[in-house]
Amino acid sequence: MAKKEVVKSFKVMAPGGTATPGPPLGPALGGNGVNPGQFIQQFNAATADKKGKIVGCIITVYTDRSFDFVIKSSPASALLKEAAGVDKGSGTPQDLNGGKVTKAQILQIAQEKLEDLNTTDVEAAGRMIAGTARSMGIVVEG
Repeated sequence: MAKKEVVKSFKVMAPGGTATPGPPLGPALGGNGVNPGQFIQQFNAATADKKGKIVGCIITVYTDRSFDFVIKSSPASALLKEAAGVDKGSGTPQDLNGGKVTKAQILQIAQEKLEDLNTTDVEAAGRMIAGTARSMGIVVEG
C-alpha cells in the first residue's frame, strides 16, 4: 500500500463525549477536509470518560481524506477554573480576585497535564500551572 501523505494538521478544542457537528467545530472540520460526522462519532467515543470537560485534539488529514487524531489534556485554565469553583478568571489579575486553589490542587492538575508539558518533573509542572493561575488572578494557597 502506498504511503499516505499528510495534507494538513490542525488543532481544535471540543467538549469531551458531547461534541456536535454544529459551529464552531463542524465548519472548522469541513473547511479542513474532514468529514464532521465521522470525526464527531470517533471523538465522542474516545473522550466518553471526559464528558463535559473541554479537551484539545490535534487532527492530521491525509491526501485520501482520511484522518487521525490525538487527544490532549484539558487546558490548564479550564482545570484551574474547575478547581477554584469559578466561571472565569479575574479581568484584572493584579487585584487577585479570581478565586483560590491549594498547592495540592496545583500538583494534581500538573500531574494530569504532565504528558502534554515540556517537563518530566511534577514540581516544575506545578510551577507552570501556578504561573497560569497567577495570570488568571487565582491565588495559590499553601
